[in-house]
Amino acid sequence: MDVLLPIAVAIPLLTVGAVLALRRHPNARETASVLGGLALAATVLALWPSAGEDLRFELWSWLPGLSLEFALEPLGLLFATVAAVLWPVTTVYAAGYLRAEGEHGQTRFFAFFALTIAAAMWIALSANLITLFIGYEIMTLATWPLVTHTGGPNARRGGRTYLAVLLTTSIGLLLPAIVWTWLLAGSTDFRPGGLLAGQAGTGVLTVLFALYLFGIGKAALMPVHRWLPAAMVAPTPVSALLHAVAVVKAGVFTVLKVTVSVFGLDTLTETGAAAPMTWVAAFTLLAAAVVAMRSDNLKRRLAYSTVSQLAYIVLAATLARDVAVAGGALHLVTHAFGKITLFLCAGAIAVTAHRTRVSELDGLGRAMPWTFAAFLVASVSIIGLPPLGGTWSKWLLLLGAAEADQVVALVVLLVGSLLALAYLLPIPGRAFFRPPLEPVGHGEARPALVAPLILTAIGCVALFFAADAVLAPLAGTLELP
Repeated sequence: MDVLLPIAVAIPLLTVGAVLALRRHPNARETASVLGGLALAATVLALWPSAGEDLRFELWSWLPGLSLEFALEPLGLLFATVAAVLWPVTTVYAAGYLRAEGEHGQTRFFAFFALTIAAAMWIALSANLITLFIGYEIMTLATWPLVTHTGGPNARRGGRTYLAVLLTTSIGLLLPAIVWTWLLAGSTDFRPGGLLAGQAGTGVLTVLFALYLFGIGKAALMPVHRWLPAAMVAPTPVSALLHAVAVVKAGVFTVLKVTVSVFGLDTLTETGAAAPMTWVAAFTLLAAAVVAMRSDNLKRRLAYSTVSQLAYIVLAATLARDVAVAGGALHLVTHAFGKITLFLCAGAIAVTAHRTRVSELDGLGRAMPWTFAAFLVASVSIIGLPPLGGTWSKWLLLLGAAEADQVVALVVLLVGSLLALAYLLPIPGRAFFRPPLEPVGHGEARPALVAPLILTAIGCVALFFAADAVLAPLAGTLELP
């Protein structure tokens, strides 16, 4: 089964080649993209029975403790599964969206999309910090052409912000943190219980933990979050890729991975080294939610919602409790399905109704019932209400805060959910219960746009009943309730 690890990275790379080779045949090009996604999903799902085994595949080693190597472990398997399963769904949607909008450079779009998924697989299966860092940088560079896809001054400005923030944080903060870790521990390999156990005092660990969390700019902690709303100049399928399938999920996955396998939960609990970053995550969670609530532009509201929801996962990491980390890992999955649904709905609305502001959505639910029903389902999941998947991730996060005796964190988590209710539910409420601002001269979005968002909304429901199965691989590394 070890060979499946490099195969999971190779499939998206082969898809890049197929997309470029079929650039003159759009139907065949997009079919190749979907087939590549289905093949990757099958490959990653085939790894689930081996979740508890020590599968490894070494690409290259040049010094002891420094190598390019893949390994299978539960957190990485969850992230890889999210990216692999959502890739073909997003590809179908992207094909419908780009054709409806008459976008240029569609071959380039699908090629870089597949390259981004390859980077996601590389990150998810990394056996050490060096391997992860390389995949992390490749993802940044692969997504920049997607962010700037539409061209024009706004796209170029957004792309500059995107690159500047992510490269500055990774090279200026994350890379020094990795080097410091190697100097302390003599290795960059991920290790159960953490690399740094007994290797440094509280002060060093506190500074190092902050370097990692701010250096992982894709997790969008304030004040290194500006790249995320800036990237909303991209086409909606790219927004879905950024927020659900790959980029931000790579960020919060890396936060969880570093917390568990570099520092170790016991070390963080005993030293209290994560405590200062708890306040940063709490502030980000609430501040971003307030900005989302005040934003009339739909994509901007969803972007700041993502910043807030990512902070739930970072907060879980700083609590340094098994149940909190399990909640953060589950939230990575449930938020992915919920947020991709919201962005797919936003794109369907923009293409069909040509409306991009929340204040313009009155009465649209009567013309686009499937789209707004899916938006409602995803909203309820992200808020954390039953019977949707987000219920269990929010519940585990609350249990983690209670176990850590963090009353402030407990209150922040509850207030954050109330704010999510305030910035998400009014959108389907306006669409279904207010009279239209003007006569609606269109119906539901085209099937290529509606079918994917219905599938991901069904996924939000399914996760309510499948939460135990999602968390099962973590049972060997975390003590679950």
